[in-house]
Amino acid sequence: MLAVVIAFIAAIGGFKYFQIKAAMSQSWAPPPEAVTTVIARQATWSTTLNAIGTVEAVQGVTVSADLPGIVQQITFDSGHAVSKGDVLVRLDTRQERAQLAAADAQRDLARLALERNRGLAQGGIVPQASLDQAQAESRSAEARVGEISATIERKTIRAPFSGVLGIRQVNVGQYVAGGAPIVSLQALRPAYVNLTVPQQELARLRPGTSLEVVSDALAAPETGRIAAIDSVIDEGTRNARVQAIFDNRSGNLRPGMYVEARLARGASAASKVVIVPASAISYAPFGDSVFIVEEMKSPDGKSYKGVRQQFVKLAGSRGDQVAVSTGLKPGEEVVTSGAFKLRPGAAVIVNNKVQPSNSAAPKPENS
Repeated sequence: MLAVVIAFIAAIGGFKYFQIKAAMSQSWAPPPEAVTTVIARQATWSTTLNAIGTVEAVQGVTVSADLPGIVQQITFDSGHAVSKGDVLVRLDTRQERAQLAAADAQRDLARLALERNRGLAQGGIVPQASLDQAQAESRSAEARVGEISATIERKTIRAPFSGVLGIRQVNVGQYVAGGAPIVSLQALRPAYVNLTVPQQELARLRPGTSLEVVSDALAAPETGRIAAIDSVIDEGTRNARVQAIFDNRSGNLRPGMYVEARLARGASAASKVVIVPASAISYAPFGDSVFIVEEMKSPDGKSYKGVRQQFVKLAGSRGDQVAVSTGLKPGEEVVTSGAFKLRPGAAVIVNNKVQPSNSAAPKPENS
């Protein structure tokens, strides 16, 4: 009985041994991945540079009180346009005016004393020192009158330039300290737009180059020109600041507004590039790439449809599309979805029943 059991176990073990050995001798391949593809095509791509900018007033200040005092009169309305020199706020100057009256009287007295001493000095009745003292007192009285008059004038706050006012921050009867803000004043015509561009683009930009800006707050694009290029490159981003000026006749460009600027690159208006959907690009720190579908052969010599990873150089984007300048040829079949699960040489099955968006000007479905 023991011999029968040992023989049975040996038979089972031998059978499993040869079964596992046969399985190991067979090569295993993963199943093909389902992907969508598109045929790469060549197109004319406008050579424009897109950059993010911020609108800034050519002249913009927060009007503030020069001296402390109590607000006696407010002569402007929030949001209205004013001209240079218009009175905005008057502070209480009753104390200064009383001091001015006393200074005027002292000045008149000093003038009379000076005239009297001048006549006596000519007759040799008083020494020259008395005349000099009278002249000094007269000049001091004149200076005192000018000082108080200047203090009264400084308590009348005027617009330093023409522009549009913001919302006032003071009320009648309110005490304001020296330097306290009263209202914002911005000159909107013309207006600046400050933007940053990569350092490699600076060779193509010149002062006077035209550009346009668009924003969701603008009914139509605004056209301007580059006024200045900063002489310093930011060490952290390797970008340079560029300042453009716009006539802004419509007044729609407001300080602090976010805009997107479009600049022409050099004299050429367009170039030939290969267009693929943005979903076809595999972005990575070591380089951007696409997967190209082509016929391949397995180690056993069988043909199958596989993918080859190809590194590319991008030349910008427009909507759902990306321009490839080098690394891809027109007519090649490129994977547009499912690329994240692929590896070089992987087998694929193409199913293009549902394609990813591939429009240069996409629009939301429910807009």
